[in-house]
Amino acid sequence: MRYFGIIGLSIVLIANLKAQGKYWGKVSGQWRNYYMASWNKEDLKDFQTLATGGKLKYEYNFKEKPWKVGGAIYTSINLGLQDLDVPDPITGKYSRYETGMYNGNNLSDRFILFPGELYLNYSKGGHMLTLGRMKFVSPFLNPEDGRMIATLEQGLTYKYSNKGFGSFQFGAFNAIAARSSDGFYGIGETIGFYPIGRGVDGKEVNYAGSTESDFLLTGNLDWNVTEKIKINVWEYYADNVFNTTYIKPTLSLSDELAIAGEWLHQFRVGDGGNQYDSLRYFADRTSNVLGAEVSWKAAKKSKFSIGYDRILDGGRFLFPREWGREFLFSFQKRERSEGSSDNHALVFTYDQQIKLGNSNLRSIASVGRHWKADLTNAADNKYAVPDYTHFNLDLFYTHEKLKSLKPELLLVYKMANGTVPDNPNFYFNKVDMFQINFVVNYNF
Repeated sequence: MRYFGIIGLSIVLIANLKAQGKYWGKVSGQWRNYYMASWNKEDLKDFQTLATGGKLKYEYNFKEKPWKVGGAIYTSINLGLQDLDVPDPITGKYSRYETGMYNGNNLSDRFILFPGELYLNYSKGGHMLTLGRMKFVSPFLNPEDGRMIATLEQGLTYKYSNKGFGSFQFGAFNAIAARSSDGFYGIGETIGFYPIGRGVDGKEVNYAGSTESDFLLTGNLDWNVTEKIKINVWEYYADNVFNTTYIKPTLSLSDELAIAGEWLHQFRVGDGGNQYDSLRYFADRTSNVLGAEVSWKAAKKSKFSIGYDRILDGGRFLFPREWGREFLFSFQKRERSEGSSDNHALVFTYDQQIKLGNSNLRSIASVGRHWKADLTNAADNKYAVPDYTHFNLDLFYTHEKLKSLKPELLLVYKMANGTVPDNPNFYFNKVDMFQINFVVNYNF
């Protein structure tokens, strides 16, 4: 309870300072409280956790100048609802989800605190330059705000925006504070914080702590070709590991109807992380993902979409899970396509906003069918995930008089399809499981 008292007192003091104007610059932040619980199949262990924390941010704008400096401290506190140090006794594995709220390298560490943002920013005439520690948003390198602390980056970014043309940008990073860590680590060091699965030959692969990579480069072009045609291109170059190109064209057929496509192409760079096969992260020479999406705005406050992705045979789609979510058309919260080859996925999503007096309820419901390669085929199924059907219901509530309060409820169920071998490792944390996520954010 003392943690709640400290955070609550901090919010009161900051609010008082803001009201009286006794500071230079801008103070903002978020108090975040997160309950997560997962129920696994039959005798497999269930997990739950409750965390509190958030961030405290300060930003100063130089008067009549395009410069500003900023910084933010992030924290996550395990309130001890369950000992996550104790694994499932049947499989010997730990929680896949709940441990992501804290330091995955040291689950006994119940308190994380580090400066996640510390930057110098220049912004003028459509140009924006940022140097330091920051929050970076892109389709694959992003905050992935599904736990307590978002993924953050350290480096340099430049972006130019033009209302008619669109925008282009590039970035260079030498360190990442991955979710499930206690601070910033080198690019290669961050690969392997999460479970590493199997090598292409089915044997154990130990790339965690053995991936040699000093920097990550990104590039982006967001081009308004015409009023109805837009093309989004992203490039990710991980030193000595891989190069990933992502292209997404979108055609607006009307104000209500749009179609889009996506192509992701990867190839190995250098040693793929390490010269030894048993320590190499990116083993295949290439990989490719093709996708299509149709979206329809049924009304001003509702949208329906159908997304399909095909990971071609001949190479696993790999992108470090530690770096962000994969915003492919078939993405659903609490699962990935990463680590798969010869894979199909089809997802139906309905996004609706409901007005309830002074309140607003946004619901995002999705149903996905995911066809995976055979469980014994390690080359095409890195994490041995069975075929499954995925159901998500994500609810966001806001009230006009309580705009700072942002509660969210996410319900997840993943059901195995077909016949799955009687091996608990194929079920635990993967399928025939239900999960509840209840988040209460207070933004100030």
